This record gives sequence, C-alpha cells and structure tokens, in this order.
Amino acid sequence: MSNPTPPGPRNGILSLTIKDKSVLYAAYMPFVKHGGLFIPTNKNYRLGDEVFMLLNLMEEAEKIPVAGKVIWVTPKGAQGNRAAGIGVQFSDQDNTARSKIETYLAGALKSDRPTHTM
Repeated sequence: MSNPTPPGPRNGILSLTIKDKSVLYAAYMPFVKHGGLFIPTNKNYRLGDEVFMLLNLMEEAEKIPVAGKVIWVTPKGAQGNRAAGIGVQFSDQDNTARSKIETYLAGALKSDRPTHTM
C-alpha cells in the first residue's frame, strides 16, 4: 500500500493582473467550489500544491490577496494548443476575489464561449 503524496510546499507568490473582461472570463472557473482561476505559467506545480496570489483586476488600485490550491494542471505542449498553466481553487475564506470577479462578469457566466479550461 502506498502513501498518498502530500501537497507540495507553497511555490512562491503568483502575481496576476487582468485588465480585460474577456481575459477574466477565459480564466475564471465558476464551476469550482469557492471559485477559481486559470493562471498561465511555465513553472512546475503538482495537484494539491498550495499557492498564494496577488490578483489585480481591471486596474483597481488594490491587489486582492488570494490563497488557494492547485486543482488543474495544463502542461507545456498540451494538445489543442492549450496555454500551459494551473487552475487554482480559492480557499473557502477568500470570498472577496470570487465576489469581485462575478460582479465584473455578471451576465457573461452562462455564455457558451470557450475558456482556458472548458
């Protein structure tokens, strides 16, 4: 019987600036419990890794600190020319990011347009 691999250490702080609603729509994962974002990166992450990000939305003055964990990995060279990156699920304490994102995307969340993850 093998032991499950424990989550990896925090892999630094990710800084993400999203200035455009179409980019935000493509990155947001509303189907994830507590919400989440796809973050383009070439760094190596494993499922379960804890991450901390500073999120800047639509050029707001303040960055939103968000803790989360990696729940999705798209490796470099993935089929279909998908962007390499990770899907980060927001922690259950971080409602600020989800609320702001869903306010910006009001009306667009039920769209059939493709995203980075679906």
